[in-house]
Amino acid sequence: MAVTVCPTGHPEYTQTLPCAAESAAPARILVRTALTAWGLHSVMDSGALVVTELVANAARHTHACAVRVTVTRPAGTVVRIAVVDTSRRIPEVRVTGIGDEYGRGLALIDALSDRWGYERLPWGKRVWAELRREDDAR
Repeated sequence: MAVTVCPTGHPEYTQTLPCAAESAAPARILVRTALTAWGLHSVMDSGALVVTELVANAARHTHACAVRVTVTRPAGTVVRIAVVDTSRRIPEVRVTGIGDEYGRGLALIDALSDRWGYERLPWGKRVWAELRREDDAR
């Protein structure tokens, strides 16, 4: 795990992991470490679930070898969790049926986060979600 503190930017926790479902466990540890350090305990469970879904989506829908997980704090009560992969395929919210086993990840991220989105990068994309400390939620 690498921690980068930039005097002109925001603190960041980041880790490169294999693009596999099994990487969700170390990604959750990274998120919990950052949220504990920042005292954002009220979003710990949501943050862990969001990063699990982001990593799972990358593992399921891309052919990347690795993903980059980042946890940043753009504001005092806001945390941004992101997963970067080398796929240019954009995330799509799917309509699922009762018996469907997959396809609910982005809907879950939408329900748990204050907002979410993606950014195209020259080599792939970054999918992110922002969580706000619960006592400051709108």
